[in-house]
Amino acid sequence: MSATPSAPPAPPSATPSHWRWARPLWLLAGGLALLTGIIGIFVPLLPTTPFVLLAAGCFARGSARWEAWLLNHPRWGPIVQDWRAHRAVPLRAKQLATAMMTASSLWALWALPSPWCFVPALCCSAVAVWMWTLPTHHR
Repeated sequence: MSATPSAPPAPPSATPSHWRWARPLWLLAGGLALLTGIIGIFVPLLPTTPFVLLAAGCFARGSARWEAWLLNHPRWGPIVQDWRAHRAVPLRAKQLATAMMTASSLWALWALPSPWCFVPALCCSAVAVWMWTLPTHHR
């Protein structure tokens, strides 16, 4: 046994994959997650932030260049940085997500057939409760 203490292991989000075949899969997963997040900007009931965070995690394992691009992005970079630094969601993001989920749920109540019209509202309510239990980062 060695008397010198070893450095703590790097967090999973900072550990690139060492398998040659895994890197393209991480890049593909990150690209799909980011694309889904971008689509979520325009599609009701599809969140953006969780997919951007997922993309950041995938890029951290697959490509330092793509991870750096996402971290330095003017719109998504602060969200990822806040999550990594504080494990917290900005108050503005929580407020905007709640407003969008409420509007989308009201639209679904009006547009979907009767037995299914409450499903989006129930899902969005569960997501909102979970989201508001996360720590809030105030800028």
